[in-house]
Amino acid sequence: MTTTRIVTGHDSSGSSTIISSGSLAGAEEFTHSPGFSAAVVWQTSPVPDIADRPKLSEHPARSVIPAPGGTTALLVTFPPDSLFASPDFDPAAAAGELCERLPGLGELFEADNPGFHRTDSIDYGIVLEGEITLELDQQSHHLRQGDIVVQGGTRHAWRNPGSKPARLLFVLVGANRPERSG
Repeated sequence: MTTTRIVTGHDSSGSSTIISSGSLAGAEEFTHSPGFSAAVVWQTSPVPDIADRPKLSEHPARSVIPAPGGTTALLVTFPPDSLFASPDFDPAAAAGELCERLPGLGELFEADNPGFHRTDSIDYGIVLEGEITLELDQQSHHLRQGDIVVQGGTRHAWRNPGSKPARLLFVLVGANRPERSG
């Protein structure tokens, strides 16, 4: 599915206008993870300025994980898990591609527990299409189109046991992780 990103702003006289409209770069399928896609829709700094016109690029500059107070919007399509059971699936190549296309996030995935990761962010996840399962340390929850998840830096993984892709929009708000005592 092609997604168009429309960005509004102001012209020189202060009138609202469309400053950019076009295909969402980076939304194409990953090469080594068939059916999976993840595109950065937009990122903001910890104290964004409405007048800022960030460079629109396919890849984030340093990390998709925002600094505390910053934000990242991600559009992610999860294919059915069965696609990863193919004998042609190469987990090492898939992990490398994830790190390349989603810097700062790909490195957080656990090698011994595929799919599990934790970010220093508050995440709002909205199921746009399909169904998906959120796995946590001790439980899981099945989500359907229209469901919204709010995660506070929890260790988790996404699983799609169904036969159709699931498409989610995530908004990550960078946060500080408190130090654990004792």
